[in-house]
Amino acid sequence: MAIHMYNTLTRSKEEFRPLEEGRVKMYVCGPTVYNYIHIGNARPVVVFDMVRRYLQYKGYEVEYVSNFTDVDDKIIKAAKENGEDAFKLAERFIEKFHEDTKALGVKEADEHPRVTESMPEIIEFIQALVDKGYGYEADGDVYFHTKAFPSYGQLSGQSIDDLRSGARIDVGEQKRDPLDFALWKKAKDGEVNWEAPWSSGRPGWHIECSAMVKKYLGDTIDIHAGGQDLAFPHHENEVAQSEALNEKKMANYWLHNGYIQIDNEKMSKSLGNFVLVNDLIKAYDPSVIRFFILQAHYRHPLNFNNELLESAKSGLVRIHTFAENVQHRIKETADLGESDVMENRIEQFKKRFIDDMDDDFHTANAITNVFEFVREGNRYLQEPNTSKRVLELMVTTLKEWGTVLGVSFVPEAELLDDEIETLIEQRIQARSERNFQESDRIRDDLKERGILLEDTAQGTRWKRV
Repeated sequence: MAIHMYNTLTRSKEEFRPLEEGRVKMYVCGPTVYNYIHIGNARPVVVFDMVRRYLQYKGYEVEYVSNFTDVDDKIIKAAKENGEDAFKLAERFIEKFHEDTKALGVKEADEHPRVTESMPEIIEFIQALVDKGYGYEADGDVYFHTKAFPSYGQLSGQSIDDLRSGARIDVGEQKRDPLDFALWKKAKDGEVNWEAPWSSGRPGWHIECSAMVKKYLGDTIDIHAGGQDLAFPHHENEVAQSEALNEKKMANYWLHNGYIQIDNEKMSKSLGNFVLVNDLIKAYDPSVIRFFILQAHYRHPLNFNNELLESAKSGLVRIHTFAENVQHRIKETADLGESDVMENRIEQFKKRFIDDMDDDFHTANAITNVFEFVREGNRYLQEPNTSKRVLELMVTTLKEWGTVLGVSFVPEAELLDDEIETLIEQRIQARSERNFQESDRIRDDLKERGILLEDTAQGTRWKRV
């Protein structure tokens, strides 16, 4: 089955057909780096990392680019409030972004372009728009002339007249039309700036991504992605700029993830109802946070609270416990055994996982499938005769799914040091001799060392706590 994805541009689910067979050009709008990212900022980073992973799993070579907006009004404001250089502040939060997202299992982009490193291409792009009649200069500022681009509004599905009715020209702006937007901003006294034909200034927000997409991926790309809040005006304006200049479609597929909400209200720094990832990963294993994010379909709203995080934690522990029990059983099973019904069931589960992911990257259904696999697998473990080959296939399948989702479903085996191994053996001996006082003493001693023992019908199990 081919991958189908919901395309914001057409407002329908479409079969994915890349520009070049076997290759995907993908651009994801990155953060404006003036603070730590919150859990809402993390959702697109995790979601589109998952999309990239699944495309790679399906055999595509993915060229993945995600930018940093490292010069912006918010950065300048934060730097002034901190008494800090704007460039140093941006650099600091870029480093923090990498730390937080790495903890969440996010793979590095192939390119992480920065606005400050793309200024020649941005200025060249703006000049070309001016030369073609799509841009105009007004007292050092440069604006995009939306009336010159008749299909403006195509991505958000709004007519230019409807958009204009809700727009206005702010005091101090000299644009011709309320829908016109800044390509270049003349610098105010003391602001960071670059020399350009129109003034010393800096670029508008929207032009930056258009220039970086063109520089790193070309005029037309396969997938452009970002948060739902970027569809308008940011992505709409990108489309206008890029297609006006290049006279080609900017992206064939536009993907947008839904909001994360707190008490059914959008999480944002401006509302003050946000939770920083940097704080969250101090309280929860980052894999739990990623697992939580992927338990909802990426286009749907996702409500956030500690109870839901705890539920995600419990679910992940359930998968890990199953994986550990399977690995223990493998050690106890000498014979590979014959093929049995469970082997066929595993193949059915694997097919269902792929079908779910092919259906617009439906991780919610895919994870439900994982839990059903675990439940059926646990029943299989209760059987007196199990096939080692089937048990190993279970572990391989969990690892495969974990790689796709970016969440480890099979904890790495940890070796006990000789002293702890000896204590476990002594406790087993004490139990066999019915010396329960000594057995309990060793058990409590191990617990203090962070080793929890569990006596099962298949023998003594242990895990670190």
